[in-house]
Amino acid sequence: MNLLRVLVLVRFPKCCLTSGFHTASTHREQVELHPKWVKLAKKQLKGKNPEDLIWRTPEGLNVKPVYTKADSNASVDELPGVFPYTRGPYPTMYSSRPWTIRQYAGFSTVEESNKFYRDNIKAGQQGLSVAFDLPTHRGYDSDNPRVHGDVGMAGVAIDTVEDVKLLFDGIPLDKMSVSMTMNGAVIPVLAMFIVTGDEQGVDKAKLTGTIQNDILKEFMVRNTYIFPPEPSMHAIADIFAYTSKHMPKFNSISISGYHLQEAGADAILEVAYTIANGLEYCRTGLKAGLTIDEFAPRLSFFWGIGMNFYMEIAKMRAARRLWATLIQEQFQPTNPKSLLLRTHCQTSGWSLTEQDPYNNVVRTAIEAMAAVFGGTQSLHTNSFDEALGLPTIKSARIARNTQIIIQEESGIAKVADPWGGSHMMESLTDDVYATALKFIEEIEEMGGMAKAVAEGIPKLRIEECAARKQARIDSATEVIVGVNKYRLEKEETVEVLAIDNTLVRQKQVDKLKKVRESRDTAEAKRCLSAIEECARTREGNLLGLAVDAARARCSVGEITDAMKAVFGEHKASTRMVSGAYRSEFGELEEISNNEGRNPRLLVAKMGQDGHDRGAKVIATGFADLGFDVDIGPLFQTPQEVAQQAVDADVHCVGVSTLAAGHKTLVPELIKELRLLHRPDILVICGGVIPPQDYKFLYESGVCCIFGPGTRIPQAAVEVIDSIEKSLEKIRQVM
Repeated sequence: MNLLRVLVLVRFPKCCLTSGFHTASTHREQVELHPKWVKLAKKQLKGKNPEDLIWRTPEGLNVKPVYTKADSNASVDELPGVFPYTRGPYPTMYSSRPWTIRQYAGFSTVEESNKFYRDNIKAGQQGLSVAFDLPTHRGYDSDNPRVHGDVGMAGVAIDTVEDVKLLFDGIPLDKMSVSMTMNGAVIPVLAMFIVTGDEQGVDKAKLTGTIQNDILKEFMVRNTYIFPPEPSMHAIADIFAYTSKHMPKFNSISISGYHLQEAGADAILEVAYTIANGLEYCRTGLKAGLTIDEFAPRLSFFWGIGMNFYMEIAKMRAARRLWATLIQEQFQPTNPKSLLLRTHCQTSGWSLTEQDPYNNVVRTAIEAMAAVFGGTQSLHTNSFDEALGLPTIKSARIARNTQIIIQEESGIAKVADPWGGSHMMESLTDDVYATALKFIEEIEEMGGMAKAVAEGIPKLRIEECAARKQARIDSATEVIVGVNKYRLEKEETVEVLAIDNTLVRQKQVDKLKKVRESRDTAEAKRCLSAIEECARTREGNLLGLAVDAARARCSVGEITDAMKAVFGEHKASTRMVSGAYRSEFGELEEISNNEGRNPRLLVAKMGQDGHDRGAKVIATGFADLGFDVDIGPLFQTPQEVAQQAVDADVHCVGVSTLAAGHKTLVPELIKELRLLHRPDILVICGGVIPPQDYKFLYESGVCCIFGPGTRIPQAAVEVIDSIEKSLEKIRQVM
C-alpha cells in the first residue's frame, strides 16, 4: 500500500485526473489516438493537445474521447447466453422476459411493512426485497436494552415466526419471489421464512427468492456480523447443504458488491473483491461435501450501480466473463448453469444528495439504465429522499415507476446487450476484466478472501478509496451537482417519513411476551439445546435445527444466543487511513497555541448501525487537518461513548448516524456526559438526519450538524470555532 503516493495525489488534486491510484495497471499502458482524428481534433481545439481529452478514471483506467475498431479485442462471434457470458447470461435477455422490479423495503412494524408490500405489488412491483432493522441483523430481540433506539428504525423488526407470518400475510410465497438482506442472523431469519411458508401450506421446495448470506463482506465493510469468521463460514456451509437438498428454487447466497461500493470501493475493487468472495464461498461448499454443480447454479450476485455510466455497464459485462472463466478453470463444473453470474442491482444510495434532492430522481434514472444495459436480472431503484431519511410512499412510487417506464416505454428492453460490438464498451470491458483479475489473483495468492479479510487488507483498501473520493469531491475535481457546483442559494424543504421508535419497540416487546407465554417452554428449550450442541460438535445442520426452533416459537435472539454460547462474538479492530486531506489550517495552529494541544475528537457509532464509511472518512479527514482523533468501537451504548470521551479527555464527540436512531441515542449521550460532570465535551452529529430533526437535536444540546455533501474542511473549521467558544467560556468562568 503506497500511502505516500496517495498523499501526494490528494494534496495536489489536479493529479487525480491524470494519475491512477491502484497498484494494478491496465493492459494498455500507452494510450494512442487515431492519427486522422488527432489531425482533425487539433483544428477544432485550436492547437491544444488532443491527448488532454483522455480521462483517467478514479480506477486508473484511461478512457479516450474516440474509439476505433483497433481498440477492441471483442470476438465477433460472442453472443448473449454463450460462454463466457460477457453479453448476458441468457440468449434473449429482456426481449422475452424483463428484469424483475424488486423494491427493497421494510420499516416500523410487520403490519405496516405488509401493507406497503401489498400496495406496491398492486402498483406493479414484481418481487419483494425485505429490509430488516438493525437489532434483527445483529441477532437481538426487540426487548434487549442494547437496541432500544434501533427497533424498527432502518427496517422491519422481526422477533419470532409470528412476525414473519404477519409480514407476508396475504402474499402467497409459492408465487412471490422474496429477497432477504440478512447476514449476521441469517440462520434464525431464514428458518422463520421456511416455517412461514410451511404454515401457509407452501412446501419449501416451491419457495423462490434469495437470502443474502454474504458474511465476508460484513467483515469487510457493512459490519452486521455476529460470530467470528470461521463459525460464520460454517453456518453458510450448512445453509448451502440444506437449501441444495430441500429448496432447489431458492438462491442460497447473494454475493454483494453493492455494500463494497457504498463503503467506498471503486468499480474495479467492487468487481475484484466480490468475485474473490464468490470463489471463497465455492470452496466453502466443497468443504461441506457438496459438488460445485450442487450449489453453484443457485449462487447469485448483487451490484451497486453508481453514476459512472460507461464504467458500470463494463463492470457487469466484465464480471460475468471473470466468473465464468474462473469457475471453469478452478472447479470444472459439468452443468453450464454453474458458470452463470446472475445478479440483482441497486442504484447507489451513496450518490444521493441531501442538497437539491430532486436531482436524485435523475441520478437514479441514469443508474437504472446502466444496470439494465449491463444485463441485471432484477433491480431496485432508490427513492430521491433517502439521503434525508426513510422514503415516503410518494418517493417510492417515483422510484418504482422509473423502472416501469424504462421497461415498458423506452424500448431499451427490446435488444439483448445493445452495447455488444461497441469499440468503446468492448475496450473498457477488457480493461476492467484485466485490472480486476490482478486484484483477484493477489487475493488468491494470499490464500483466499477469508485470510485476506482476517488480515484487514480489503477493508483498508476500500477505506482508502472512500477517503480519496471524498477528497476529490471536497476539492471539486469531481463534480456533484447541487453540492460542490450549481448550489442553490436556499434549499427547499422535503418531507420525509418519521417513525416513532418508542411505540414500535413497545409493540414488539408486547408481542414477544405473548409468544413466550403461549409456547411449549420445554420444547423451546430442547430445540435451543440441540442448536447449541450442533454448534459445539459440528454434527447435524444448524439451519435444519433452527427450523425446528422457529416452529417451537423460539426467538431470533434465543436462536442466536444458542450459537453465540459456543461460537462467541466477533470484535473488529479499528484502523484509520491517513493522508487523504493533508493541508494547513491556521485555525489549528491558533487553538494549539491557546490550549497547548491539538483539538481532540472522538468519532462514535451508537446502537447497532455498522455502516462506518462516513465515520472513517470523517476520522481520516479531521486527522489529516490536524485533529487528534479517536475512533470508538462499533455498536456502543450512549453510556459507553460518554465514558470513552471522558477517559480520552476529548473536546468533542462526533456521532455518525445512518439508521435513524439519533433522536433516542444522542440525547441520552448528552445526558450521560452531564452525569459524568463533563458538559463541556461538545456533541456534533453527521450522517443521514432529516432536516426536520435538526431543531430537536440542537435543543437537546448538539452544537453542529453535518448532513451528506458537507465539505470536510468546512466542517473542521466549524468544529474548531465551536471548541474555541467553549474553551473561552471555561476560561471566563475560571
